[in-house]
Amino acid sequence: MTESSSTVYLIVGAGGSHGATGNHVARALLAQGLPVRAFVHHDDDRAAALEALGAQIVVGDVGDFNTARAALEGVRRAYFTYPLAESLLAATTTFAAAGKQAGVESIVNMSQMTARPDHASPAARGHWLAERVLDWSGIGVTHIRPPYFLENLLTIANPATIRTEGKIYLPYGQGRHAPIAGEDLARVAVGILTNPAPHHGKTYAATGPMALSMAEQADTIGRVLDRPIQYVDIPVENWAQALSQGGFPPLLVEHLSRVAETHKHGEQDIVTDVVEVIGGSPPKTLEAFVEENRGAFEPTTP
Repeated sequence: MTESSSTVYLIVGAGGSHGATGNHVARALLAQGLPVRAFVHHDDDRAAALEALGAQIVVGDVGDFNTARAALEGVRRAYFTYPLAESLLAATTTFAAAGKQAGVESIVNMSQMTARPDHASPAARGHWLAERVLDWSGIGVTHIRPPYFLENLLTIANPATIRTEGKIYLPYGQGRHAPIAGEDLARVAVGILTNPAPHHGKTYAATGPMALSMAEQADTIGRVLDRPIQYVDIPVENWAQALSQGGFPPLLVEHLSRVAETHKHGEQDIVTDVVEVIGGSPPKTLEAFVEENRGAFEPTTP
């Protein structure tokens, strides 16, 4: 099975933001002139922008069987991503069942590097189970497992403290990871979607170009911004409390906390060439990401 201009691609999570890969995948396929059916949760400006680019928009809950089944009608290749939520496993199972009934031949599933059956995080265990459900569906499935995203620097790393204090407060210890941009993960997904057969049944750890500790990342960010940036290692309990006070859902707080603990012990200390080999070009560096988002890290001018 090779790329065909008549193949309809269903992209779940196409309306996402902050490094969410679905939007990048949809745009990349549309840029190649391929037919895209964008599954979005809300009919908003992001959906309108995709429609303007030529995507067919489907609005609804991918965890609803009838909605998912209708969206998958005539689809042979699909990209599936889902937020960290209690409903992950149910939604994945629903999508797999709907896909099987619709005759879907290939699914690219965005998982996470921490997916394993014995992880301390319930969400990580849930991702591992979701992978198994898709495997058991009989559909040709490929799983992508990324480490932390570069976009985390714009969210959970709290860029406000970089702007105002020149400090990054996280409980990551001296553990390293190779942060990856959402758009680079999307390029991997597109590479698989447009030529899925060689990748069926495989799981890929897709990473950025270099594994760095947070202290090393802070030094790199400081070099780009031309001012000192310091990493401050804080107790995971303090961070969890701050996340909760910031409105993060309990499941996400627990997941981030548990993953932070395993990160300290090298769980994400891996670098691969998946982005370049499957995605077609090297992944974005931390330096390039900071330069592109310089405004988020620079002090606000009075």
